[in-house]
Amino acid sequence: MKDDRLVSGKKFEEDGFETSIRPDSIDEYIGQTEVKENLNIFMKAAKMRGEALDHVLLYGPPGLGKTTLAYIIANEMGTNIKTTSGPAIEKSGDLAAVLSTLEPGDVLFIDEIHRIPRFIEEILYSAMEDFKLDIIVGSDSSSRSISIDLPSFTLVGATTRVGDLTGPLRDRFGIVDRLNFYTEEELTQIVLRTSRVLKSPINEKAAHELARRSRGTPRIANRLFKRVRDFALVEGKPEIDLEITKKALEKMKVDEYGLDATDYNLLNAIIDKFNGGPVGIDALASSIGEEASTIEDVYEPYLLQNGFMKRTSRGRMVTDKTYKYLNKKVNDTLF
Repeated sequence: MKDDRLVSGKKFEEDGFETSIRPDSIDEYIGQTEVKENLNIFMKAAKMRGEALDHVLLYGPPGLGKTTLAYIIANEMGTNIKTTSGPAIEKSGDLAAVLSTLEPGDVLFIDEIHRIPRFIEEILYSAMEDFKLDIIVGSDSSSRSISIDLPSFTLVGATTRVGDLTGPLRDRFGIVDRLNFYTEEELTQIVLRTSRVLKSPINEKAAHELARRSRGTPRIANRLFKRVRDFALVEGKPEIDLEITKKALEKMKVDEYGLDATDYNLLNAIIDKFNGGPVGIDALASSIGEEASTIEDVYEPYLLQNGFMKRTSRGRMVTDKTYKYLNKKVNDTLF
């Protein structure tokens, strides 16, 4: 099943507007305070030494600003950025084509780096460590190994599944940072900034309501803002207020916790089909027609953090909070 939920942290094709509202500098970036402060020091030190920044690995749930940070690193270092993704690099020639275009100090951003094929990953080792590209060209008896010198560059890798990276690849990143969910206050500031950039006024109460329902994720906050803006425009409101915000979110079936129909489907499946759990991830995925990896990457992190689900050695379970929130009766025979 394709995950096209409004409150998913994954990118949509229409999310190109994110580029227009993306901050250009580390000072404009809202949230992730520790990550931001440390990166700022590392970048300043690298510039003082006249060197490229160490390779950076950013991990965490989708939609938290990993791509934005990669662009900020390039801007702050005064270099260009080249972007690609793990699934797009299928053969050594694909990697060589990207690396051969780099200039000294450039940033190479690889999204979903955990999905790079293993044989490509091994080629990447020497590129990251020694700035050399060692590849084999030709086939069978005519094959030969060639070595290409590369300029010093910074690889910024982004992943939602850091556990899927091999140890040797992870060890080659000098800077490793986890991005966490945002607070409501930080998301409120992001919504207010987006409204200024897009010249669509929103009052602070409405901005806070959007932030409250954005699952701690800036991408979702900006996406919801865009949709609420549509409701306000059609109803002729000069400013997005709390009334139109609540009305729009109700129409879009995004509740006060930011849960939508997909979350309800998942939680109800655990209760109704598996007596509240525990249930294995594969069985749960099959029961709702979803990929296990999508449940782990997109649904679970927020539900776990907010106490609607828990993971045990035997599988996933819902909590007492979920029973109360969904107005369900606990099956007493389980206890």
